[in-house]
Amino acid sequence: MVRYDVQMIDAGVDDTWWNALICHFVSPGDTFEIRCWREELEEIKKASPYGNPSLAGFRNREVSIKGKVSHDLLRQLLEDKPRDKDIYNKMTSYFTINIENHRCKLSSAHYGTEVYLDIFHEEDQAFFGSLMANYGDDFVLAKV
Repeated sequence: MVRYDVQMIDAGVDDTWWNALICHFVSPGDTFEIRCWREELEEIKKASPYGNPSLAGFRNREVSIKGKVSHDLLRQLLEDKPRDKDIYNKMTSYFTINIENHRCKLSSAHYGTEVYLDIFHEEDQAFFGSLMANYGDDFVLAKV
């Protein structure tokens, strides 16, 4: 297993890299958790049909939606195009997305601008290395 920590530092990067990660590493049936801030009512409403919402985080300031990835949720993640990019160059509308499966543990944090990825197989590590090689100085990438 190899751990990668990725921090997007170029605010102009589009979501191509993030979508490629999701396409490669996420499949229907995978376990997921989506976390939203309690005031993100639209995002909570959008994620709630896919799992069971509950309060979470420090002083219950977040809503956690847990379940299994469906085809519809996967499509939504790939088609999501956040418009509010004033603070973050958001790759997704969700503050945090955690995915677990037999290939990886993936955590997309801060609306997809940070990714923490434990990759279990060499071929998936090669895919990730090849993908991120296309982005040069757009990211800080640490192999932990």
